[in-house]
Amino acid sequence: MADSPPTTVDMQSGTASAPGAGGQSRAGGTFRALRHRNFQLFFGGQIISLVGTWMQTVAQAWLIYRLTGSGALLGLLGFVGQIPILLLSPLAGLVADRWPRQRVVIATQTASMLLAFILAALTMTGHILVWEIIGLATLLGIVNAFDVPARQSFLIEMVGRDDLLNAIALNSSMFNGARVAGPAIAAAVVAVVGEGWCFLLNGVSYLAVIAGLFLMRIEKTKTVHDGAAPLEKLREGLRFARHTKPIRALLTLAATVSFMALSYSVLMPIFADRILHGGVNAYGQLMGAVGVGAMFGALVLAMRQQLRGLGNVVAYSATGLGASLVLFSVSHWFWVSFTILMVSGFTMMMQFTATNTLIQAMVPDQLRGRVMALYSMMFLGMSPIGSLLAGLLADRIGAPVTVAIGGLASCLGGLAFARKWPSMRGPARELVAAQGMMTPAPQPEESGPPS
Repeated sequence: MADSPPTTVDMQSGTASAPGAGGQSRAGGTFRALRHRNFQLFFGGQIISLVGTWMQTVAQAWLIYRLTGSGALLGLLGFVGQIPILLLSPLAGLVADRWPRQRVVIATQTASMLLAFILAALTMTGHILVWEIIGLATLLGIVNAFDVPARQSFLIEMVGRDDLLNAIALNSSMFNGARVAGPAIAAAVVAVVGEGWCFLLNGVSYLAVIAGLFLMRIEKTKTVHDGAAPLEKLREGLRFARHTKPIRALLTLAATVSFMALSYSVLMPIFADRILHGGVNAYGQLMGAVGVGAMFGALVLAMRQQLRGLGNVVAYSATGLGASLVLFSVSHWFWVSFTILMVSGFTMMMQFTATNTLIQAMVPDQLRGRVMALYSMMFLGMSPIGSLLAGLLADRIGAPVTVAIGGLASCLGGLAFARKWPSMRGPARELVAAQGMMTPAPQPEESGPPS
């Protein structure tokens, strides 16, 4: 793995800059993590695989909707696909801190590939049943519970400490670039040959990322094991997050937005079909609109050379996401809805990528897997409960009202965080400095902490 030059610090602002930031344009530094061979392999494989993942996500939801027409079952599908992350992430974080993360990610990606092939076989032979879709989604959720914290923690081993923040942003932009292409391709494939081909193509796409993982050359790291019992190691990670106020506040807001606001995506087939009257093509385009906005948001963060201002980004983005969802809930015009969803995707990605970045900048390496597992629980694990509730509410009070309630909750959460964050800037600065991400400025009152 390529060595990274040391991070430089602006002593007037107290903020950390990327290596060479003064001699290169902001846009030129956007892709600096790609100078690492391991991240190149990861990036290339993940682009292909994530397009397949989004194809399966869209096709699976449309298949459930086509077979049942039920908003409640759409909510159930979202619930079972992500509830394992909430239940198993603490254990998954321990695994990510105890075993080589490269091997863990290879195992999870292989398991995901096999599940995609099984779903494809059942669908293409005409024997697929609703309970089989739900069951396979549950198994995939279990796999993802172990995959997410291991993959997030693995980034630092690919790029080193100085390019970590850029790698996080590029990883998010890659995910959302796939969110643009995947739904559009899925809509076309479903319309022509059916959902089963989406599942088959997704299974094939995993071969790219698995090959890239095998080709990586990762420096051996010492396994973190001090003889403590697994339960005590889990408690150690929980105690750190609970007693570290900036991290606790970030996780709380992530949980609030994930639970109340992000469930809008599981109701998208209802908006596409019943409200906007566009069918599967409209569904794919609306999901793609979210991806366009999210990809742009991630790239904006990738151009940042410092941590300064990220706390405000988190607060304002949560508020903006909520406002956009309220507007989306009352729109009956396709292109208005499309435009609003681009804003939703932008603000959603700004919030969660900035949250991920701040947490990874503040957490010690030996706790990284466990704390990122908690982040996964809040970001991805709370969403299934919200999806289940949203599906039930949509059948009773309608999808628009359900989405509007979630948007309002996101607005209130963002405003509350904005009020509390200024008191946490000092502790956040100290945590970041302790991890070697920046050096404290000699004049704390005038320095630029993560804010």
